[in-house]
Amino acid sequence: MREWMRLARLAGRYWLHLALAILLMAAVGASMGVLVLLFGAVIQTVLAPHANGHHKVMLLPHLPFFGRPLYLNTLLPGWISHNPASMVAIAMIVTIAFKGLCQYLGTYLVNYGGYGLVTDLRNHFYEKLIYKSASFFHKHSTPKLISTAINDINRIQTGLSNNLADALRQGFTLLFLVATILAINWQMSLVLLLAAPVVVIPSARIGRLVRRTTRRGLDELADVQHILHETLTGNRVVKAFNMEWREIQRFRDAAMRLLRQNLRYIQQQNLSSPLMEFFAVGLMALYVLYVRSLINHGYMTNGTAVAFFIALTQLYQPLRRLPGIYNHFQQALGSAQRVFEFMDARQDVVEREGARRLRGLRQSIRFDQVEFAYEGEEPLLRDINLEIARGQVLALVGASGAGKSTLANLLPRFFDVSGGRVLVDGVDVRDLTLRSLRDQIAYVAQDTILFNDTVAANIAYGAAAAGEARIQAAASAALAHDFILALPQGYATRLGERGLRLSGGERQRIAIARALLKNAPILILDEATSALDTESEMLVQRALGNLMLNRTVLVIAHRLATIRRADCIVVLEKGRIVEQGTHDELLASSGRYRQLYDLQFADSEDTALPVSTLAPEPAPPIA
Repeated sequence: MREWMRLARLAGRYWLHLALAILLMAAVGASMGVLVLLFGAVIQTVLAPHANGHHKVMLLPHLPFFGRPLYLNTLLPGWISHNPASMVAIAMIVTIAFKGLCQYLGTYLVNYGGYGLVTDLRNHFYEKLIYKSASFFHKHSTPKLISTAINDINRIQTGLSNNLADALRQGFTLLFLVATILAINWQMSLVLLLAAPVVVIPSARIGRLVRRTTRRGLDELADVQHILHETLTGNRVVKAFNMEWREIQRFRDAAMRLLRQNLRYIQQQNLSSPLMEFFAVGLMALYVLYVRSLINHGYMTNGTAVAFFIALTQLYQPLRRLPGIYNHFQQALGSAQRVFEFMDARQDVVEREGARRLRGLRQSIRFDQVEFAYEGEEPLLRDINLEIARGQVLALVGASGAGKSTLANLLPRFFDVSGGRVLVDGVDVRDLTLRSLRDQIAYVAQDTILFNDTVAANIAYGAAAAGEARIQAAASAALAHDFILALPQGYATRLGERGLRLSGGERQRIAIARALLKNAPILILDEATSALDTESEMLVQRALGNLMLNRTVLVIAHRLATIRRADCIVVLEKGRIVEQGTHDELLASSGRYRQLYDLQFADSEDTALPVSTLAPEPAPPIA
């Protein structure tokens, strides 16, 4: 129920469209009841005119609450012909035309509101998602989030557009047909309607099963998409290791699990129709057995008997459709629960009320007793105490997994510390606005991310107001200008997904140009030169040296040669600081830094593995 209330609140801006749609669909249902009565009038008056003896066309023998017959003549203007056949024909044409117009407008308005609501929901979901912290994406896989954004919201869209229109149409049709049979013969109608709970209760239970099956099916679909995403993005690794057969098997297994859930859904969904058919045929059988005695005893005319029978047959359609519609709503509800779960996931990084704006760096950045751990996991950082004075270059080194990137990610608040504080000019970063904090930081990640846009747009990302001259100057400083001009459309060339049209070194230089253009006082370089060849690395280091003047720089590097001139080098080991000092001081101390340095620069003969370790086993002779 909570999910429906939230969806109802989202629908608030479309209340006028939906209210008009409800009125129009009510008119559709009323028109269906009128048509049933007109068909009875055809039998009673048109096909057997002697039964009436007058030019009056009777619709109901006893008008409810008035106790007298209802005649069509009293509903039509006086200028219309008094010929019974003409009156019935005109009334049927007008009613059908009115019903069709109301159905068209009502369906359009329902879909306008439904599609509008789902568009708003999709936008809200994306907005919530994009502001989630990095730890959120650490917990939830990308394919699962994509599946929710597309598949779950599409199911909600189906439930709140076409199905809602159908539900209103069938619901009002059912309501007015029930009113019609009650008006014709309320005693018999009540007897027949007593059987309704026999169908309603099982249908409700089937709907709950459908909701659970839908959730499981969406999980299986997300697994299929996850495997597909991994295989497509890692296709070179799959080919290099000849693992196509394994990925095919994984995909087939996931597809089979999805098939089983889909078939379970079909089984549950299709239980409703046979139940409805049995109910409808049973009603008609009871009616046929009973109506003859009513006609013989004068309690019902041929026309009203036919109208009653037609109303019963028309009741079958909404009774058959409504359980299926209900099941679709249950599907939509299951999807809505999933969407809202992600939207409501606890936000780890939040901006405090009254947060201050950061207007540059005047003194220093300090990590004070910093600890960090993902929720429910072992700490990755422990007891980190560091200070980076304004204008200094601090390098973080250590083995993979030592916590270098994690420590750097705490400064722009991609994550929040689990303990301690990160201070900028003595102010906790949690007391600063996120926008102003990140405006002061330029970031070049180890995993270079470029967007499927032009080269110029990728360089100017985050600095949209930058002109062509500034973009080209940044590209030149990053040694990217020459290869950009060699591209088919130069700076207007689209880079494709993740910039895969470029080499790794070229992508890295575009990312460096982006950081150069931002011109922020704090610079984080996370393996910023890892994908460059030796010549380009030397030139980029020279360009970065110019950029680092009067800026505070946090460098993460495996290549120790690139950070020899750093003001301070910090060595991390298993999330702790084990050494810090200048390059010369750390070499002289013969500690962990010296070990890492010797491993990188020792003679290849001293560090090579035994030949027997590297050589493959002899291949069998070719027959």
